[in-house]
Amino acid sequence: MAQVKARAPVKVWQDVVFAIFIREIRSKFDDKVGISWAVIQPVSFIFILSFIRGRMDGGLTHTMPTFIFMMYGMIMIQLFLSTLASTATAIHRNKALFSFRQVQPLSAVMANALFEILVKVAVIIVLWVAVYFIGVEMRLDDPLMVLLMLLNVWLLAASLGLIMALAKEFVVEIDKIRNLITRPMFFISGVFFSLQDISEQYWPFLNWNPLVHSIELSRQAAYSGYQAQGVSLTYLNLTTMMLLITALIFYQLSWRQVVSR
Repeated sequence: MAQVKARAPVKVWQDVVFAIFIREIRSKFDDKVGISWAVIQPVSFIFILSFIRGRMDGGLTHTMPTFIFMMYGMIMIQLFLSTLASTATAIHRNKALFSFRQVQPLSAVMANALFEILVKVAVIIVLWVAVYFIGVEMRLDDPLMVLLMLLNVWLLAASLGLIMALAKEFVVEIDKIRNLITRPMFFISGVFFSLQDISEQYWPFLNWNPLVHSIELSRQAAYSGYQAQGVSLTYLNLTTMMLLITALIFYQLSWRQVVSR
């Protein structure tokens, strides 16, 4: 007689996340060119904008090459926006799967968030290779801090995406609110400028945004001479932690209603 082997809940959850992860890849990119385009598109966008700004500036921005200055800002903002957009629609797109008892909304959000961070890792690798070949000075004085900044941005986006994905099942117009919020993020997150370029009296209008802190601190981690001002690692970590806890509480309170709707 065949023996049924019981699996631990954590193992079941891992398998579900992996299955949804593969499903998302196949649904978004049905061929090898499509998968490659997931990396080529953001790489080309970041490279072109960074190159143009670097040529216009022609040298250094606060002790670091302008190309690298722009590159860190573009990587962080794209990681945030792409992860937020993907996770905010993950529950709605995978709702048919929730009829299976093992599949929960959090699994869909997690699979999409993992996909986005893996794509950005590939983008970063390609960009570093490109930087090497064009002869721009490459430094990474504090690699662990850079990784921490990437993790913070990813968790911020995934947490906010989870909240919006849950809210979307109750308020259909939540996508319009998300678009309204994210549209100005490119211009208020320090992608094209540093807080050092702005008078200190105007900093409070910008440094409430945790992305400003993550971008500036990542630049300082790469080039220690950058000396970021007006930002705080403590503020960034606390904001990330609070948003993550809020998202998980909201999920715990509402996921059953989301599945049953």
